[in-house]
Amino acid sequence: MQNSLYKGAEWKKQLAEFKNYQKEYGKLTDEQKELWIWEKSIAAGAVIGKIRNHSIGTLLVNISEGMDLDLAVRKYEQIVAPVNYKRPKAIFTKKMLEDAKKTITELGYMDSLQRRFATLDDITVNNILFSNKDAAKRITGAMDLFDEMEQDVAIDPKRFSKVEEISAEDFIKNVLPVAKELEVYLENKHIQNMVSLIAPEVAAAKTMFKWNNGMSWAYTGNITDSDIKENVKAAGGSVAGVVRFSIQWNDKDGKDNSDLDAHCIEPKGGEHIYFGCRKSLRTRGELDIDITQPVDQCRASNGVAVENITYPSKEYMIPGTYKFFVNQFAYRGSQGFKAEIEVNGEIHSYEYNAPVRGNVDVAEVILDQSGNFKVVDKLPGNCATISKDVWGIKTLQFTPVSVVCYSPNYWDEQKGIGHQHLFFMLKDCINPEEPNGYYNEFLKPELEQHRRVFEALGAKAHVKDVDDQLSGVGFSLTKRNDLIIKVKGATERVLKIKF
Repeated sequence: MQNSLYKGAEWKKQLAEFKNYQKEYGKLTDEQKELWIWEKSIAAGAVIGKIRNHSIGTLLVNISEGMDLDLAVRKYEQIVAPVNYKRPKAIFTKKMLEDAKKTITELGYMDSLQRRFATLDDITVNNILFSNKDAAKRITGAMDLFDEMEQDVAIDPKRFSKVEEISAEDFIKNVLPVAKELEVYLENKHIQNMVSLIAPEVAAAKTMFKWNNGMSWAYTGNITDSDIKENVKAAGGSVAGVVRFSIQWNDKDGKDNSDLDAHCIEPKGGEHIYFGCRKSLRTRGELDIDITQPVDQCRASNGVAVENITYPSKEYMIPGTYKFFVNQFAYRGSQGFKAEIEVNGEIHSYEYNAPVRGNVDVAEVILDQSGNFKVVDKLPGNCATISKDVWGIKTLQFTPVSVVCYSPNYWDEQKGIGHQHLFFMLKDCINPEEPNGYYNEFLKPELEQHRRVFEALGAKAHVKDVDDQLSGVGFSLTKRNDLIIKVKGATERVLKIKF
């Protein structure tokens, strides 16, 4: 088992059992199959019997119907990944609330409901994989002005395209024990991985969770779209799909009434998508917004103009190179533009700070025969990928790591209690959101009968702010991702951890 499927380990036993049933079914005659189904439906139980209705069932159905494996896995992970599933507001009755309160009181969990952000004092030495003492110290005194300005300079991710790659397992086993300092290179794609450790406000409170401590964690739940993405949605454009190319202009002083156009030239055999051919019948790529007079057409958005090309699904796309560029159709005081290429949820941001004349190449998206995407930046040298501010941390820069640890369900050498994560807690990282104190999937079985009430409590209970909170970036050990990290020990080297 590769352990490359998010939450896949939790389904291993059920899938093995399901496979045995499938083999047994395949050996039967047509006459035997109907009776066999009735008999086994009782023996198999609710999980196996209704596996089609579960998240893993969606994956099985899509694969069995011939869907591309990568697309099927992405659809599955969109259902189960914490950053993607949206929890509806829990509905409960007064009687349900009274019953839950009675159970909580009788079992001694009343003090466990109040939560706060965790600090370093909440983690025992045995559960810290790495502690960067120097980075964890508070900086006192004035910082040199030039050092402060240097920290604002973004580092191009392309500089790390050929760094040494290492598996997460090897990094934990062989690198962390000898590392003296760590620095994480936070990319824009990692914004959805921002995470905080949450602790009980009453330290001695009885744990409500399936593991032996009262600690929980919460990934970012208030991911805000970029300004460009929000403006595209406001203009009626689609931001869904596997590939998106959006441009924006006249967002400075409202005096750039130029007519800029988004273009895409598809691989050989494809089409040229632009205002004159807005939709490709083969790939289903589409230009859904065409602005010609920003000042007049975009009054509701103070003149901010956008254009947008989206590809809804990889299964229709032709392998090869998709060339995205901006054309100046009418020059009326052009001041430049901003652009985004989004591929599989990863956003590449660009800014062109010069009048647009003719064509300006932005990027190429290459789809290989195996279904993998690669983004190649094509903008001139005066343009760079844009750094963003997230939780007090700037992306595209190295940030010191204060603590590395597993998720609490794997502390104290516990194993097999849900999904395992690796957390990199970052210096000066502050979560500005109001995270859930806990989630229903964390709770002990004795509390599951009150799931609706606990779901509301988890969302309603305020997580108390503290000094030196443990927040940073987290990764599932079974979900494909990567992280560039600078390691300082006897020597200094830059590694790319592959999850």
